[in-house]
Amino acid sequence: MSDLDRHTAPPRKRLFVALMGVTCILIVGIIYLLWWVPTRGLANIHPELPRLVGLVTAALSGVALFGTLLLVLTTALGKDILFTRFMRGVVIKFLLPVIEFIGKLIGIPKDTIRQSFIAMNNSLVQSQRLHIRPDRVLILLPHCLQLFDCEIKVTGDINKCLRCGRCDIKGLAELAEKHRIDISVATGGTLARKVIIEKRPKLVVAVACERDLTSGIKDCYPLPVIGILNDRPFGPCFNTSVDVEKIDAALNEVLA
Repeated sequence: MSDLDRHTAPPRKRLFVALMGVTCILIVGIIYLLWWVPTRGLANIHPELPRLVGLVTAALSGVALFGTLLLVLTTALGKDILFTRFMRGVVIKFLLPVIEFIGKLIGIPKDTIRQSFIAMNNSLVQSQRLHIRPDRVLILLPHCLQLFDCEIKVTGDINKCLRCGRCDIKGLAELAEKHRIDISVATGGTLARKVIIEKRPKLVVAVACERDLTSGIKDCYPLPVIGILNDRPFGPCFNTSVDVEKIDAALNEVLA
């Protein structure tokens, strides 16, 4: 899928859920092999060893299956059932790299998997039913939302915007004023992390491409991040846009 068509395809979490199920089956299979191979000789050491190792293997397999089921139910029901914050960490730190590898093997583009991961992450964050004061929420934007030829650079201070309406910065600045929350424009991951450290929010609503959002969600954990994909009608990192209503809807769900 090209960047020019990206905005026509909303991210779906079902792909990530399906690949997560495949990953779980593979993990259980590997655990079984790790039990089966050595148990062929464990009985020669002690007759009870195969049974003991089998119990440990069954317990590990049960944890993998239960965790996957818990993630699927949390995503499907939109409710914080059990250990959602911990499970989000498992998805971000462990499952995502494995699923990206599996996707590469079967020919699924990395950005497609990342889109689905972002949708899954958003679902897990929203399932926690967070209620956060406006002054503890941060909207973080990429600099490419501003028109390339604009002479007024808003990086670091969006209030410099003249509100001409030629790009989405005007609507986003007005949205921040409406909800009375912080909003910043960053030129890259390093500046974005610096802004987060300075602002110390309890939740970030971030706009970016698949790669930057995925990287940002990973870097910010355990800080909850709701990711909104930008549209790229002219290609990556150039005069991009975003649906301001999507950001408004995300804020309405979490603001106290």
